Amino acid sequence: MAFLLGKCFQANGEQFVKFANLMDNRNIESVGGGNHKLKIKKEKLKIFEEIISLENLLLAWKEFKRGKRSKKDVQEFEFNLEDNLFQLHRELKGKIYQHSNYTSFYVSDPKPRKIHKAIVRDRVLHHAIFRILYPILDKGFIFDSYSCRLNKGTHRAVARLEKFCRKLSRNNTRNIFAVKCDIKRFFDSVDQEILLNLIRRKVKDEDAVWLVKSVIRSFSLFTPTPSQSPPRAGGEDLCSGLPLGNVTSQLFANIYLNELDQFVKHRLKIKYYLRYCDDFVVLSDNVKYLQELIPRINNFLKFGLKLTFHPNKIIFRKYRQGIDFLGYVVLPHRRVLRTKTKRRMLRKIRIKHLDLQRGIISEKSFNQTLQSYFGVLKHCRSHKIIKRVVFCLGNMI
Repeated sequence: MAFLLGKCFQANGEQFVKFANLMDNRNIESVGGGNHKLKIKKEKLKIFEEIISLENLLLAWKEFKRGKRSKKDVQEFEFNLEDNLFQLHRELKGKIYQHSNYTSFYVSDPKPRKIHKAIVRDRVLHHAIFRILYPILDKGFIFDSYSCRLNKGTHRAVARLEKFCRKLSRNNTRNIFAVKCDIKRFFDSVDQEILLNLIRRKVKDEDAVWLVKSVIRSFSLFTPTPSQSPPRAGGEDLCSGLPLGNVTSQLFANIYLNELDQFVKHRLKIKYYLRYCDDFVVLSDNVKYLQELIPRINNFLKFGLKLTFHPNKIIFRKYRQGIDFLGYVVLPHRRVLRTKTKRRMLRKIRIKHLDLQRGIISEKSFNQTLQSYFGVLKHCRSHKIIKRVVFCLGNMI
């Protein structure tokens, strides 16, 4: 059967989806667009059934493989794609699926970060889960949460901060204050039991919760010590952490910190608040008010989510001094690039140009690097930096 289906798939990917629909006896079709959304007709499927359906797994594969087709592990998975997807579907349907172990490595972003990478099969499943759960859970998030959401992102977050500043400062005619906070080791500190309880409140399908739990429990940073009491239910109460590298971790992070968002907006009634992942900013025309907010928010984080502020990253700023957020500094009448970012950019351009001259990288690769930096610069006042880049490149030729 896998051989026959493979011939069908190789001829036409859409035929694979139609054949899978007939096998599952479901009235589902894929609809156009880059996101490959599923269109449910007539019969409403359970969330778990939507996630593990062959058509959703295939569409998740299409999303996952973008930009990765030259990778050896991706090529190996694609070589037996039909068998691999059918095997994954059978394991999920029979609830015998087990997540594999992670491999870890470090990247500089710019500080070192430890990335945990799952095997291709598991990453395809992560995309399948994300595709179905994201539209369900995203509706419950506040407007001013900007990390890993459709039609959000860093540039919209900075633009929203500028709008808040203009409004509160009455079109830049009076000074205002900002406090920027960072949560200490957020991804390492997420309590998995709290996260699962938050998901259970939104997802009423027990099979879907079982699947999400298997992904969450596949990773843990907890190492017990002799002084610690034994955990209940096989260690579940002591598990913590989300792996940097899973697409699901982005969604789970927003679910977790949505509790903070709701507390700030509805309990503290803060109007000028926005968050990007574990960084958030609050604006006010009263600096004392901002100072009094910190212990209240910190108590909620500590007792509600088992998180804490990074003590060295609670920063109060006057608007006219500039509010540093997501790589840019927002000032009255202008936005500029953060000084550290500018220095790092110029240093990397010099290194890349030397690599080009030595033949280590191609001209195409160098131009791609240059264009990516110019893409960052176009969102701020940057004509002096661009002139400096051009001048440096001219001197190095």
